[in-house]
Amino acid sequence: MTKKTITKTSNPPRDAFDRLTRFGWHGGVAVALLLSLVSFLAVGYFTVYWRNADMDFMVIYNALAINDGGAQAFFDHPAYLTILSVETWFALLHRLGLLDAWTLSAIPADHAAFDVAMTGAVHAGRVAALLTAAGLILAFAWLARRLVSDWRIAMLAVTAFVFSGGVQMHLRILRSEMMAASFCILALMILIVAARRASLARPLAIGLAATLCTLGLENKVHAILLIAAIPVLVLPFGTATSRSVAFWQSPRAWAAVLVAGIAALLALSAAWPLIVAGFDPVNATAAGLKPMLLGRFGVYQLALLGLIAACMVVFAWLWRVSAAETVAALLAMVAGAAIGLLALDLSYDVNDVVVVLNPLEKMITFVDAPDAAGSLSGAIGLLLSGLFGVIRRYTFVLQTSARPTVFLTWLIIPGIVMAWRRGERQAAIQAVLLMLAAIGIDTLGVRRGLKVEYFVFTDPLIIIAGMVLLDHLADLRFSRFAYPIGAALLALHVGISQAEPVKMALKRRGPEEVCAWSGHYMPRMALPWCAPPNSPPRT
Repeated sequence: MTKKTITKTSNPPRDAFDRLTRFGWHGGVAVALLLSLVSFLAVGYFTVYWRNADMDFMVIYNALAINDGGAQAFFDHPAYLTILSVETWFALLHRLGLLDAWTLSAIPADHAAFDVAMTGAVHAGRVAALLTAAGLILAFAWLARRLVSDWRIAMLAVTAFVFSGGVQMHLRILRSEMMAASFCILALMILIVAARRASLARPLAIGLAATLCTLGLENKVHAILLIAAIPVLVLPFGTATSRSVAFWQSPRAWAAVLVAGIAALLALSAAWPLIVAGFDPVNATAAGLKPMLLGRFGVYQLALLGLIAACMVVFAWLWRVSAAETVAALLAMVAGAAIGLLALDLSYDVNDVVVVLNPLEKMITFVDAPDAAGSLSGAIGLLLSGLFGVIRRYTFVLQTSARPTVFLTWLIIPGIVMAWRRGERQAAIQAVLLMLAAIGIDTLGVRRGLKVEYFVFTDPLIIIAGMVLLDHLADLRFSRFAYPIGAALLALHVGISQAEPVKMALKRRGPEEVCAWSGHYMPRMALPWCAPPNSPPRT
C-alpha cells in the first residue's frame, strides 16, 4: 500500500497545454492554415460562381469597372480597400497571363461565355479572399504571441480565431468585414502590447494603431463601434513597466514632441480637403445621409476624438506616463489617422469620403426599423431587444448559430469570477471590459440580423478575454478536466465553423435573386438570367 501511494504521488499531473498544442508554435499555425485551405477547396473555391453574389458580384464588378477605366459604383460599406485589393489582384493575374476576365469589357454577353468569364473572375476573387485572411491570421498570431507569457495559450487563441465562424466564412467570400474588423483588432492588440511595457517608440505604435483603425473604417463603417470601444478597453492594461522610459522624462523629449507636432500638422494638412469634403452638407445630403445630432455633421465625431484624448490622459495619469510622451502620443494618433484617411486618394470618390467620415449616418439607413431608431424611446426599445437577442445567441441553446466562440463565454464568465476571487482583479476587469464590448457591439449588430459575417468584429474580443484569463489562471491546465474541456472546445470550433460554408455550398436556389439588385449595384453588367433589376438589398 505504501509503495502504491508513493508511485501515485510521484507522477506529476499532466499539462493540458502540452497535449492541446502537440504541433508546436510554427507547426500549429501551419496546421490551422492547412486545414483552412482544405476547407476552402472542399466548400468554397469550386462552389458555383453566383452562389455568394452578395457581395462577390458587387466587389468584382467594381474591380472590373475600375480596371476598365470606369468608376466605383458601390459605396454602402464602402468596401474601399477590398475593391482596390481585388482590382490590383486582377490586374496582376492578367499581367501574368492567368486571368482574361480582368476588366468589365472582357466579360461577354453570351450566356455560356459569361459563365466561363465570371467563373474565372470569381475564382480569382476567392483566392484573393483566402490570401487576405491568411495574412490577417498570421498578423493576429504574431501579436497573440506577444500578449501572453506562454506560447501555448497564444496557439490556442490562434486556433480559436482561425476556426471562428466569421473567419472561416470570410476566407472564401469577398466581403468588407474581414479586413475592417481585423485591422481594428490588430490595432487593439498593438495598443495592449504598448500599454504594458514602455518604450522609446511607443507613440509610433499608437500612430500605427490609429492608421489601422482608419483603414478599417474605410472598408466597413461598422468598425466605428469597435474604434469607439478601443480607448476604454486599453485603460486597465497598464503595468508597473508602463511608466515612461528615461528619454520621455527628460527635457530632450520635447524636441521629439516638436517633431511629432510637425508630422501631425503636415499629415492633417494633406488630409484636410478630404475632411472638408466629407462633412460638407451638400455632399452628405447627395449621398442620402441625414445628420445624427444637432442637425449638423461631425458632432459625434468630435465627441469621439474627445473620448480618445481623455482616455489617453487618464491612462497617463494611472500608469505614470510623462506629459511629453502623452502629448507625443496624441500627436502621433492625429498623424496616424490623417495618413489613414489619405488612402482615400488612391481612388478618389467623394461618396467614399462622405460614408467613411459619417459612419453612423450610413449605418442607420440599414437598421431594420430606422423610424424607431430616430426617437429616444424607440432606440432604447431596439437596444433592449438587441440585448435579449445577444443573450439568447450566447446561450446557444435558446438560439443556435454557426459561432463556436460562444462556447468560450461559458468558461470566460466563471473564469472572471475565479480570477476576482483569487485576487487577479486587474485581469478580471480586463476580461469584463472585453466581454462588455463584445456584447455591446453584438447588440447593435442584431438590428442587422447578426449575420455570421459580422462575428469577426466581436469574436476576437472574446478570444482575447480568454487569453488574458488563461494567462493568469495557468495552473488550471493541471486540472483533471482541463484536457477534455479543451479538446471538446477545439473540436467544436473546427466542426461548427464549417456549418455555414457547407450550408452555402449545398444551397439549391438559383441565381435569380441577384436580379433584384443587379441594376443598382452593377449598372453596366447585364446578367443573362435577369430582366431589368429593381431595388438594392441591404448587405
